[in-house]
Amino acid sequence: MESFTVLTDSAERTRALGERIGSRLSGGETILLFGPLGAGKTILSQGIGAGLGVRGLIQSPSFVLERVHAGRLTLRHLDFYRLTAADVEEAGFFAEPDDSAVAVVEWGENAGEIPEAVLRFRVLFVPGMPDRRRIMIEAASPLWGDRIRDAIREAGLRA
Repeated sequence: MESFTVLTDSAERTRALGERIGSRLSGGETILLFGPLGAGKTILSQGIGAGLGVRGLIQSPSFVLERVHAGRLTLRHLDFYRLTAADVEEAGFFAEPDDSAVAVVEWGENAGEIPEAVLRFRVLFVPGMPDRRRIMIEAASPLWGDRIRDAIREAGLRA
């Protein structure tokens, strides 16, 4: 697994990073997002959706568990804040792989073991800097490491 850490200085920069990553997705990927409440997981999800060609509002699916958005690929935006790993397994969210969709999971720490996850993002506040976020990215393969490196560069960020 390859790891990267980037700093963003605004929601727009976080969204731009997500968009560059979303543009590189080809379908069938699962992306797990970790971080405290309000850190920017939904902002990152919005960017990924934009990169997938989703038009319209992408909001947190906290109370409905999943929102599905049409784009170049289908975005399955999931929120596991109120779930346990046992709940996720029992509900079968990942039982049937779909190569025409991308699953983005907020509160990935509650998902349990998702071995097919290609990317893991940890979004954290930077103490004393309210607009800054530290985003740690783990890529499951060298191919994804190269894609993340390119996305970071295109978003105007540095690892």
